[in-house]
Amino acid sequence: MVPMSESESTVPSTGIVLAATPLGNIGDASARLAQALGAADVIAAEDTRRTRQLAAALGVELEAKVVSNFDHNEKLRVDELIDAARTRMVLVVTDAGMPLVSDPGHVVVSAAHDAGVNVTCVPGPSAVTTALALSGLNVGHFIFDGFAPRKAGPRRAWLVTLKDQHRAVCFFESPHRIGATLADAAEVLGGERRAAVCRELTKTFEEVKRASLSELAQWAADGLRGEITVVIEGGAPEVLDAADLVDAVAARVDAGERLKDVVKDIARAHGVKAGDLYDEALAQRDRG
Repeated sequence: MVPMSESESTVPSTGIVLAATPLGNIGDASARLAQALGAADVIAAEDTRRTRQLAAALGVELEAKVVSNFDHNEKLRVDELIDAARTRMVLVVTDAGMPLVSDPGHVVVSAAHDAGVNVTCVPGPSAVTTALALSGLNVGHFIFDGFAPRKAGPRRAWLVTLKDQHRAVCFFESPHRIGATLADAAEVLGGERRAAVCRELTKTFEEVKRASLSELAQWAADGLRGEITVVIEGGAPEVLDAADLVDAVAARVDAGERLKDVVKDIARAHGVKAGDLYDEALAQRDRG
């Protein structure tokens, strides 16, 4: 291993430092994370007990003041942390993975930027990128949607927005809702669309199951154990020709837009030749 230079190994003495923590395997902790834990003046932790356990596992003796910073108190904590960060180093960590990615941290980082307080990051593990890499799906372009909606109605409405989404989608789900979510996804998006369910990433019982949504829904019908990240492959682009688009052209022309402008706009959006679409629109108009 190439040793870090002095400039690479140091962490700032003031400001907000975000640090990614292991998802499960302690071996994924970076040298910079250990250094930041030891150098921090204040540590804002999602769970103070777990952060102390992490430090102990890494052989780091904490000298920092460790305070809780979680979903229900981070707005109350923000002024205290920003004041401290003006003259000291405030380390922000969550239970696992990167702060802000469906975890606390956004409030203090946003406030730090507004206040002109320096913000930097000790990068590291993330369930999102780990699941994307392990999925074996086409994830060159993707979106991350946090946690799937809890209730059936909003969840199905969310899935409808993904029906024509050409990018892969990654999201978190709870063990007892995963079966229902996959069943809804199979119904709304089509049972043949491929997906991967990633469970207990980097931990002893890590499991990645890749199959169609129908197969995955059946597999997970009784629920799963552990922390779950799902990746669903994007839908295939709909192939349209000029004849499929003439009604859309006519509707906009009837609303008062110029035919040539509408044809140019719609042809560009759908990847068809403007001349072909123009001819089809004229033919339809001639047919009455």
